[in-house]
Amino acid sequence: MIAIPSLLIMIAAIYILSIITENFFVKSLDQISEKWNLPSSVAGASLMAAGSSAPELSIAIFSLFKDGGAHSDVGIGTIVGSAVFNILVITGISAIVHEAKITLIAVVRDTAFYLGSIILLLLVFWDGKILISETLLLLGFYGIYIGVLFFLSKNDEIQSLEPEVILEKKEDGSKLNMFITNIIGKIAGNADNSYIRVFFVSIVFISGLSWILVDSAIIFANAIGLPPVVVALTILAGGTSAPDLISSVVVAKQGRGDMAVANALGSNIFDILVCLGLPWLIAILFMGKKVIEVGTSGLILSVFILISTVVILFIFLFTDRLLSKKEGFSLVLLYTAYVVWTILAG
Repeated sequence: MIAIPSLLIMIAAIYILSIITENFFVKSLDQISEKWNLPSSVAGASLMAAGSSAPELSIAIFSLFKDGGAHSDVGIGTIVGSAVFNILVITGISAIVHEAKITLIAVVRDTAFYLGSIILLLLVFWDGKILISETLLLLGFYGIYIGVLFFLSKNDEIQSLEPEVILEKKEDGSKLNMFITNIIGKIAGNADNSYIRVFFVSIVFISGLSWILVDSAIIFANAIGLPPVVVALTILAGGTSAPDLISSVVVAKQGRGDMAVANALGSNIFDILVCLGLPWLIAILFMGKKVIEVGTSGLILSVFILISTVVILFIFLFTDRLLSKKEGFSLVLLYTAYVVWTILAG
């Protein structure tokens, strides 16, 4: 049966993707942010977000170009599903590990921009047609977000913990993880000494693995009789977000769960505005199309679910500025219900 091999290929590709992203791509971006002397909040929302979202971005690009854009809903589904996963699972499990005390100004800032991003996405999705003006609107809104972070950077308490997180994960790394890291390291080099080379080699690996993921997801979905978008909303979304989950749990164990929440919100803003806006813009410019038609089956309702989850999260955070373990369990249960609904509706 072809379903099992394609599923195993997806799992292997996601695992290798997480290693390349964390051990090479993010490290090269960290070096770039140091060279450019970027404020920590800006580096976290731009370069670090780009690092953690590289698989989603690559999947979105390849799904648009594969078979003339016939599978664009795979890329969109991965990003929308990843956004749901980040808000419900990452923040939920982080709260279960350690209750998160929240900085009010950071919550209001990130929640407002995230909600604005979702509303923009809903408006863009509504007619199933993407115009170049809509892609520029998404990217422009992200530019405004970065501008606000620059303005608030002097008083920003949210800082990137990526180097610290990576160090801890290295100590607990499996033999397979170390084996793959050593092989790729011989090709890519060391980010401390040659971060530009590591940056470009990582992009090549991430791109190739993302192509494999898109193909495998389509084959797997067809084999089990589900629309590919359902596989994207669940398996691909959860798989590509797994590294973020691990990082957030490490941060939460250190008693800094507020940073895990902020990273989840910031990652979602990047996913929605850049990981969708940029591939659509590239496709319009290089595919010679004035309009890109996207399949929105199951996606519109998922976007409404995104709006609901951010409202629920904001209520949890705003009431007592604390995300408790009980609230964390509630978020994880909501995600379980979302996955069951997505599969049954598919």
